[in-house]
Amino acid sequence: MRWCGRCGLPVVLISRSEIPVQKPTIAVTDMIDASIERAIGGGLNSFNDDATGVSDRRPLAVVVKDPVTGEVAGGAILGLLFLDLFFLPEALRGLGLGTKVLRMFEEEGRRRGCRSAVLYTISFQAPEFYERNGWRRFGQIPCDPPGTSRIFMTKEL
Repeated sequence: MRWCGRCGLPVVLISRSEIPVQKPTIAVTDMIDASIERAIGGGLNSFNDDATGVSDRRPLAVVVKDPVTGEVAGGAILGLLFLDLFFLPEALRGLGLGTKVLRMFEEEGRRRGCRSAVLYTISFQAPEFYERNGWRRFGQIPCDPPGTSRIFMTKEL
């Protein structure tokens, strides 16, 4: 028998095969709260950091605010230089705000040392808007409803 050098109590060694293990449950949900995002995002970020030795991600948002209320009316939110969400209400379209937000997004990416950017849009959304701003298609995958597709786009910065 072994004894603990600090407290003097006996030490019992247990092999991993002797530890009872409960199987994890798997759930499908459309309710993604902050704890789920932290667990998945944090775990993936840690894995990527360990694999690459690089940990340079910082969130970024370029937002359009209502001049009277100060409420966010739309904008771009990204991680690295992946354009994740981009929306402007109908009343703010056609005023050049979308192009300005996109340019600010690209400029910040360049400032952070990014060489290219990527996004996906849906065929009924705004692929032509991105093309007018120098983005090019590099892939397309059919999706629902029939006749619709996800369009993957990139731009060298």
